[in-house]
Amino acid sequence: MKAVLPSARPRSRVRRPNYSLSVLATLAFVVVFVIPFAFIVVTAFKGEQEAAQLEFSLPGDWQIVENFQAVLEAGDYILIIAFINSVILTVASVTFMVVLGAMVAFVLQRRTSRTTGPMSFLVLAGLIIPPAVVPTIWVLQGLGLFKTLFGLILVEVAFHLPFCVLLFRAFISTVPRDLDESAVIDGAGPIRLFFRVIFPLLRPVTVTVIVVQSVNVFNDFVNPLYFLPGEENATVQQTLFNFQSQFESQYNLLFMDILLITIPPLIMFLFFNRQIVAGMTSGAIKG
Repeated sequence: MKAVLPSARPRSRVRRPNYSLSVLATLAFVVVFVIPFAFIVVTAFKGEQEAAQLEFSLPGDWQIVENFQAVLEAGDYILIIAFINSVILTVASVTFMVVLGAMVAFVLQRRTSRTTGPMSFLVLAGLIIPPAVVPTIWVLQGLGLFKTLFGLILVEVAFHLPFCVLLFRAFISTVPRDLDESAVIDGAGPIRLFFRVIFPLLRPVTVTVIVVQSVNVFNDFVNPLYFLPGEENATVQQTLFNFQSQFESQYNLLFMDILLITIPPLIMFLFFNRQIVAGMTSGAIKG
């Protein structure tokens, strides 16, 4: 009897890390993000004359507290009012986006009918077709919502809802239909089925929608400028006009204002970076 030797298995090739690509990606990140942010920080800490030179150098005279106090007191503490308006706008808009986006996506994904195709096309068109400013203003004026915070909330929801629907729909397609059938057998109605069974399973994509859309609405400059004019309705992005004009610009206060309104979105991205990536890719991974 001849001993049968086990066949030699081919050795799996170990992929070596591409250090050159990592170095290039790191350099691109530093040039695009780190250097501009560092320039904003050092300019925000300078005096008015030194900041007017727009040089990338450390401040000769550090005026952190003075610039911070001047930005807060500008325009009768308009920055504090703008922060309150932006927080209300962001929280209300994102709440509507999450609830409505998830419900619309659930209906489009689970209930296929003749209207599913046209409705899906309208949702996709909302991402492609640019918003019409003047007709939107006419509609808000007809409803009595122009120059109101609630009217701007509706505008933000309408402009950002298609992205939320597509994101939720891609995730809902990975949820087994057996859960729906089991809940219906147990006597759950449509509303209870959605909020008790489906919606808790959407936590990864919900976190993604909340963080991404919160940053978009909080940093929005164009929509508040068009649909919510007036100093009493100012948002954080509109406070930049307080330190920049046609004939004079206080760059130290301008960059201090930019730094203050950049901190909240930056903190959200730092804390929820992994959740954002997980929510964007979870549907593709499960599918």
